[in-house]
Amino acid sequence: MKGTYFLGAHHDPVFEVRQMTFDDLGDHEVLVRNKACGVCGTDVHIYHGEAGSADVTPPVVLGHEFAGIVEKVGKGVTELKPGDHVAMDPNMYCGHCDPCRMGKKQNCENLFALGVNVDGGFAEYTRTPASQCFKIDEDIPFVEAAMAEPLACVLHGIDLANIKPGNSVLVIGGGTIGLLMVQMARLSGASTVILSEPVEKRRALALELGADAAIDPIHQNLNEEIKKITGHDGCNVVIECVGKPFAVKQAIEAAGYNGNILLFSVPAPDSTVDLPLFDVYKKELHITGSMINPDTHQRAVNLINGRRLELGKLITHTFPIEELEEAIKTQMGAESIKVMVCPKEN
Repeated sequence: MKGTYFLGAHHDPVFEVRQMTFDDLGDHEVLVRNKACGVCGTDVHIYHGEAGSADVTPPVVLGHEFAGIVEKVGKGVTELKPGDHVAMDPNMYCGHCDPCRMGKKQNCENLFALGVNVDGGFAEYTRTPASQCFKIDEDIPFVEAAMAEPLACVLHGIDLANIKPGNSVLVIGGGTIGLLMVQMARLSGASTVILSEPVEKRRALALELGADAAIDPIHQNLNEEIKKITGHDGCNVVIECVGKPFAVKQAIEAAGYNGNILLFSVPAPDSTVDLPLFDVYKKELHITGSMINPDTHQRAVNLINGRRLELGKLITHTFPIEELEEAIKTQMGAESIKVMVCPKEN
């Protein structure tokens, strides 16, 4: 049983493949044979020594977007059996801090997560509480099942964006999350869905996935193009999926009157942006952040099992666990959309 351990951003090497051993399962634990694990922007942040959703203490096996087959179950597990196909919700909460008690467990003061501060999916096997496993139909490809976690996060963001049927929606950034947002905006009843993205192949894919228009913000004036498309200044909802100050500035400028702005992507911890206060005041803008996936994982699995989204088209590269660092570097490049890490047949 092999796993690729993160040794620290400033360690040489950063990753090391090691043999893993597992103690006897607890009554409510399962052992999952991993089949696919997505590389997330959070993994990229951790790789660079930045913060994850929870504290990262090397050595640890990263990877929190994963799916596989149940290998063994603890004696108290009744809802799962060996052979079940599952996708994991990595996030676990204490249940007793103030945010948890106030119904905001995504802000749990003691949040811990598989693949962040507990060994996760960049390994052949993972030990996990049974409560974190969600059944996936057996004919769903594992690389698509592994998209349940990012989709669950997108669903939380979509809830916060408050898209109403007939709204115009602008998505800024055409990576994995942006292209999921495009599809979810359409499913939410948006009348017009626009993507702003400088990479041509991502714009083309967005149109294939249901966007009404795709704008190149480098060579086109974003706000002028929005007015040509919608007939109005700005969009009802703007969803920022880049995590950079320039994209936040674009989002504020592109929002129409009484517009909802969702800042979804994870920025660098020290990122700031000048806020045009008069625009916020005059346009009555609503600016919202979005943190992980509280209580949305089952809905994500339902959408995947219901074949309501095009997920396979987002997956551009696959690497074995032994080439994790190359997988992360590839995810950082413009030529990729979603990079998957898949253990060799085990």
